[in-house]
Amino acid sequence: MTTPIDLRGGGAPTVIHPHPLDNAVWAALDGPHAHLADRVGRAARYPADVYDFAALADPADPAAWADLRTLVGPGTSVRVKPVRRVPDGWEVIGAGEGVQLAATGAFRTEPVPEAVRLGPDDVPEILDLVARTRPGPFLRRTVELGAYLGIRHRGRLIAMAGERLRLPGWTEISAVCTDPDQRGQGLATRLIRAVGAGIRERGDTPFLHAAAGNAPAIRLYESLGFAPRRRSTIVSVRTPGTSAEIGAF
Repeated sequence: MTTPIDLRGGGAPTVIHPHPLDNAVWAALDGPHAHLADRVGRAARYPADVYDFAALADPADPAAWADLRTLVGPGTSVRVKPVRRVPDGWEVIGAGEGVQLAATGAFRTEPVPEAVRLGPDDVPEILDLVARTRPGPFLRRTVELGAYLGIRHRGRLIAMAGERLRLPGWTEISAVCTDPDQRGQGLATRLIRAVGAGIRERGDTPFLHAAAGNAPAIRLYESLGFAPRRRSTIVSVRTPGTSAEIGAF
């Protein structure tokens, strides 16, 4: 069943994105994460087991949408942000709103001595923690996007945070989560500051995203020195055509 959201419109001029954060997924795939990008022209996406998002060089450009259809094929669902309008023939199957926040001078960073670097061998345990806390998308190879730090208690992973999107001058802090039985100890705050320390050490500025309806997370980030920068619409769309067309190519 499709979500009854109308994101179509006509005659709008092409929107030029003056800042990389305005189109962060594209800026990452066209920049520091280019080695991970599957790309056709003005459309690109991460591998499906790394980060389940595609991006358009200009979400208002019909040619970029045509490139995306070529990239993923007909009758295929894909998630894209930020999007204001979807071209005719594309089916909107879900939509939501996110908030982007950027670190200010008030954001204090510091290392966490007991935090450990997480890697591929830790993925089963990471996925178990993610399943219990639901911080947002985290897949089998997401850990390859950047540095992920975790805190263990009696050998068990109880909290983590890490880096996801990386674009020129900016790195996103993501997958911030704490085991429900271990909350109230400030673990998330400490890990955000520790991940932020690594980001600032290489000269980047931290930023992050939250669902617009996740008021507790937004309050936490603001209390740490992040300021809301913009809201954007995230859509899950199905490309025009049917999967049966693939055999006709």
